Amino acid sequence: MALVGGGPALLVHGGAGRVEASGRDDRVAGVVRARDAAWALLEQGATALEAVLEAVRRLEDDPLFNAGTGAALNRDGFAELDAAVMDGEDLGFGAVAAVRDVKNPVLLAAEVLRSEHVLLVGEGASRFARERGIPACDPGELVTERQRRRWSLARRRALEERSGTVGAVALDAAGRLAAATSTGGMVDQRVGRVGDTPLPGAGTYAEAGLGAVSATGHGEYFARALAAYRAAGALRDAPPERAVRTALEAVARLGGAGGLILVDAQGRLAWHHTTPEMSVAWRTQAGEGAQIAPGA
Repeated sequence: MALVGGGPALLVHGGAGRVEASGRDDRVAGVVRARDAAWALLEQGATALEAVLEAVRRLEDDPLFNAGTGAALNRDGFAELDAAVMDGEDLGFGAVAAVRDVKNPVLLAAEVLRSEHVLLVGEGASRFARERGIPACDPGELVTERQRRRWSLARRRALEERSGTVGAVALDAAGRLAAATSTGGMVDQRVGRVGDTPLPGAGTYAEAGLGAVSATGHGEYFARALAAYRAAGALRDAPPERAVRTALEAVARLGGAGGLILVDAQGRLAWHHTTPEMSVAWRTQAGEGAQIAPGA
């Protein structure tokens, strides 16, 4: 789907996959809360970067979503978190991967963005968090009963269940673009597995004059397709709706599925997904909305 833009614009996603019918209203409410918090910052003159960080932080704190508290559990039964943020102004990129003891990995990714690094992982990322004043949390605080049940079921069925990712893209009043993405990966994934989220151009990308993109889906395929970069690059010759479809077609040719959200430099919004559903919320000067978008 695509929306005509102009002026500040914000689009948030809560992951692509299959949403339990009983939880749809709660998920829509969750992405709306994240959208509204981020939009309030944009109205106060905040940057696109600040807005996407706020949106994703809110989703990390909501146990319904696969990021931060309530993230999917790996093969050993604990959460390993990945997150990334990108500033389109200077192609600044910061990411963390396989973090076990940080409640809001997107805020740690922002600290990496402000450092000389691009990506920090595991124990090194945790040490960096302490250096930057981000307190450690007990890894058990990230585990919810819902994810514990999903993990147990996946192990009994020997499944590699796919779980959603959360993300946000924004254009601010000054025309700056930014994207942020956060995930707990896949249920019962191998310890140390890292998907597309913290890889520049794979799950997260923003570039001045083009657009900002956040992805959700089976990360290995999005990484191989450089899906987020592919969508942004397609904006040179195609409208936003065609750009996101082009990127997802490349993912599908490799055998993967998922979703993308995008805002371009004119404030036009677009999203598309090849999974059964994806939760999204958006706002521009022309209006706002939210839905569990059905599959194409």
